Amino acid sequence: MPVDLTTTGGLLLVLAVLLPFVGLMLGFVLGGRRAQQVAWLTIGLGAVLVAAIAHRLWVSGDALVYLLGGWAPPLGVTLRADGLSVCMMVLVMVVVVGIGTYANGDFGTPDGVREKRGALTFWLLLLAVWGSLNLVFVSGDVFTLYVALELLTFAGVPLVSLDGRGETLQAALRYLIYALAGSMLYLLGVFLLYGAYGTLDIALLAQRVGAEPVAWGAAALMTAGLLAKTALFPLHLWLPPAHAGAPAAASALLSALVIKGAWFLVVRLWVDVFPGVVTLPSAQLLGALGASAILVGNVVALRQARLKLLVAYSTVAQIGYLFLMFPLVAGLDAARLDSAVAVTGGLLQAVSHATAKAAMFMAAGLVYATLGHDRTADLRGTGRALPMTMAAFALAGASLIGLPPSGGFLAKWLLLSAAIATAQWWWVAVMLVGGLLTSAYVFMVVVRAMAPAPLGWEPKVRVPRYQQGAVLALALCSFLLGLAALLPFDVAQIGRTGALSMGAR
Repeated sequence: MPVDLTTTGGLLLVLAVLLPFVGLMLGFVLGGRRAQQVAWLTIGLGAVLVAAIAHRLWVSGDALVYLLGGWAPPLGVTLRADGLSVCMMVLVMVVVVGIGTYANGDFGTPDGVREKRGALTFWLLLLAVWGSLNLVFVSGDVFTLYVALELLTFAGVPLVSLDGRGETLQAALRYLIYALAGSMLYLLGVFLLYGAYGTLDIALLAQRVGAEPVAWGAAALMTAGLLAKTALFPLHLWLPPAHAGAPAAASALLSALVIKGAWFLVVRLWVDVFPGVVTLPSAQLLGALGASAILVGNVVALRQARLKLLVAYSTVAQIGYLFLMFPLVAGLDAARLDSAVAVTGGLLQAVSHATAKAAMFMAAGLVYATLGHDRTADLRGTGRALPMTMAAFALAGASLIGLPPSGGFLAKWLLLSAAIATAQWWWVAVMLVGGLLTSAYVFMVVVRAMAPAPLGWEPKVRVPRYQQGAVLALALCSFLLGLAALLPFDVAQIGRTGALSMGAR
């Protein structure tokens, strides 16, 4: 694999990382009322920047690379964005715009209203999460990925306890403990890699790492740490209370984006760093954990009495689909077939889940504001009071189920195709059962919400239409994502021609 050199447009990657943090510091200095304005100015500039990166990737047909300080690895640090990275950056940008629009109602500071600490904190953390994720997506070595992961953790944990209630503080502390334990395991793996191979650069590690005990140990430690941060079953115990107790905009940010950072690192490790180390049985184990998450998460979601907890346990289930990608990639490699279909299926699952779940958490927040509660047994009248919101919940649910033409349908179609091509029929059964269970609770919520309200009932508050519009826009993004199949080529695989696949042993 040749050494990377800075490419045209590579500087855009540096700007994509720095811009959110510059906005964060400026917002902190200017204060609460100005922080919201600074955040939106930063988001606007960021949207232009991400569009420029995506355009450059499309035109060049190859990855964007930037050598920090002009030093090539192993002495220097490389920023690199291939198709997977840029797709995730575009996803984050879209979701940040949607969540920011919704948050104007919950964390806005109109003229004449006293500034609140929660509003300042939210806008700063929104920028911090965005910048941290961009660093995750473009980092070219495993230690920079560790730094990005820690930035993401310390931006995500405070989102859980924005309201300062005792139960949310407890949930945030539990999240922090899991996250720090995961970080320690990941860092131990980094130490092993550097001691054995003398570099932390992903491209160089891919050339040097072999199937030997030190590599197996590093892969196991780093993967276990990332699974704790991703909340894959059975390491999911921190997620439901954290996501269900946070404000709706914060829950959407945590579920849609924060957990995707750790999952993306697992993809980088297994597909790019350890392609010749991970074995087919180890990939099957990761898939088995994903299957357990799908079944357990969906069953527990069906039993929830609160809408936000239902959506939170649905997140536990949907995370499982992301990890079915790994045994399918390994199976395709073992059969000497192109594994790009499984990688793209996993990416589409992440994108469709992020947009759908952000919409569902924000919809749950509007339901709570309108009814004064979110009890699933008493949602009558919600459809009349919040027609756009319930339409968005139904569309997002359809994507989670996998109904065409949603992104969830295309993602599951690609994963099912890979499972059938490799005769891994058990994953087909898991996906079908998971879809049926998901349809049960989505149908239950929608039917109850569409029931007529009692005579004389009036909503407690009238939520702004722009909040409902933001929820509907994200749900439509998820539902219409399946149209990506019409693209002339697989965007996710741009710049990955040199990436090694997971060699099944």
